[in-house]
Amino acid sequence: MKTISLFLAGIFGMMLLHSCADKTQTQSNIKTVKTDTVRADGTQTWLQYPGKVKAAEDISLAFRVSGTIRKIFVQDGQQVKAGQLLAELDPTDYQIQLDATEAQYKQVKSEAERVIALYNDGGTTPVAYDKAVYGLKQITALYEHHKDELSYTKLYAPFNGFIQKHLFKAHETVGAGMPVLSMVGQGAPEVEINLPAAEYIRREQFGNYQCTFDIYPGKVYPLKLIGITHKANSNQLYTMRLQLDSEGLPQPSAGMNTMVSIRCQNTDASNELKVSANALLQQDGRSVVFVYNSTNSTVQSHEVNILRLTGDGHCIFSSPSVNSGDIVITAGVHAIKNGETVKPLPPVSETNVGGLL
Repeated sequence: MKTISLFLAGIFGMMLLHSCADKTQTQSNIKTVKTDTVRADGTQTWLQYPGKVKAAEDISLAFRVSGTIRKIFVQDGQQVKAGQLLAELDPTDYQIQLDATEAQYKQVKSEAERVIALYNDGGTTPVAYDKAVYGLKQITALYEHHKDELSYTKLYAPFNGFIQKHLFKAHETVGAGMPVLSMVGQGAPEVEINLPAAEYIRREQFGNYQCTFDIYPGKVYPLKLIGITHKANSNQLYTMRLQLDSEGLPQPSAGMNTMVSIRCQNTDASNELKVSANALLQQDGRSVVFVYNSTNSTVQSHEVNILRLTGDGHCIFSSPSVNSGDIVITAGVHAIKNGETVKPLPPVSETNVGGLL
């Protein structure tokens, strides 16, 4: 009898041990995930985009006629004023051409004036009068054209600014319209950014603009919208130009990198929700999030409609089955399945810095 009792006790002990082992194994299969709370999107959001400072006026200067460069009067980096002489072509050929045309002009003008005087006195025919008048107009136009060509042998600064670079040297021959000098203006610099299509279509909701520079910590520069292109570039981005107001602040130079912030006013944010972009998962061409049910520790996938992404790593979306305050999975979404039991990471605290415990 004692032997039978010991045998039954052994069997019971083995069954209990096996049950504990199964329970431990089941608990070890539960995946640990990171969660975030869905929030209603506010009526205003700030969008951030990298930008670059550009000179308000950045042009290449060229002669309007061809010829050999006689002299360049400025150096790279030199400050110049509007109307200042920058470079000059050899004017010899154009001067000879003008002298010849001027002599012909004076001769035709003298003859035309004589014929016109005779016609007024009734001493010649209308045909001779018309020929004299039109001949004088023709030679006058040619004479003025050759005077202009001679003046085009000199290149002047169109505005106040700095000479950026010499593209040719003295004694080199250049064609009409070939850039000889590059120049930047002294006006208020501009900032240029590129917008994706998702933000371009919301441009009417943009309000306040500002930018910051790493080299000027703590300085915020107001911006004023100049314009935006209505055709995307090869990268499907739309270029926006903004004027930088640096009054009372250090003056940024052209080529500097900056971070532009744009305040966007949402016209209808009643159904817009916000969550970390890491919560999104693509399944069969649909965007879904996993909502955590704290009652039974399971997750349920819900389809969402992505409206846009923000510069701070969040996603703005709408969904008929996801509400503000719901808890969604943000880390581990690719390793879990619909209806699976999961274990959320404890929230960040003094003893759980980073939320990893």
